[in-house]
Amino acid sequence: MDTPPDDLSFEDALKRLEEIVRSLESGDAKLDDAIKLYEEGTRLRQQCSARLDAAQARIEAIRLDSDGRPAGVAPFDGG
Repeated sequence: MDTPPDDLSFEDALKRLEEIVRSLESGDAKLDDAIKLYEEGTRLRQQCSARLDAAQARIEAIRLDSDGRPAGVAPFDGG
């Protein structure tokens, strides 16, 4: 892979991660290559997770007043 993981879009990083998983699951990679793929996959998973966490933190929920009208926003509660 020529593009550093930090330069990939979320979608491209996820696509590359899926390719790595398929390659590792096939069992065709030599041990050294499998280790490199696993390490790259770990970095990509961490990158994707961090981007999802950042996106979730930016989402806001609309609060409604007692009459059902918008009354402002509150941080997203993932629960």
